[in-house]
Amino acid sequence: MNVDTADLDDADALADLWVDLATGQRDHGSHLLAAQNREQARESLLRHALTGGLLVAREDGDVLGFVSFYPEGGSFEQDVQRGIVENIYVVPERRGEGIGSTLLEAAEEELIADGVEVLALEAMADNERARRFYRRHGYEPHRVELERETDTRDGG
Repeated sequence: MNVDTADLDDADALADLWVDLATGQRDHGSHLLAAQNREQARESLLRHALTGGLLVAREDGDVLGFVSFYPEGGSFEQDVQRGIVENIYVVPERRGEGIGSTLLEAAEEELIADGVEVLALEAMADNERARRFYRRHGYEPHRVELERETDTRDGG
């Protein structure tokens, strides 16, 4: 298995993997509609590929997973430069083989080379498997997002 930068020819395969990722996150409370956002995800992944923020794990030409990432920018001044790991996904039949760890570490190395001082990512609060994975890689909670439903949900 090797990890390298994604190329534009990967866009459709990666968009399909993103749909799988988003579909799985629905089991953990995500509000994202997977298939309905495929084209937006494809465009986002293409932007990441063009800026060098998209890595793909491959074996014998098959895509096994991907990670997208970027140095955080914005209009507010901060006391550190943060790098954001946005998406990481490994095909289910290859999980537990270290592919996710290899992708995460490669993204971290790229971000650190770009000068980031802090690495950040998000995981669904209910996704204990993902949270364990990230804790093993040194990630700790930094901010907690809270939400509640309103009476208008489901036409209430």
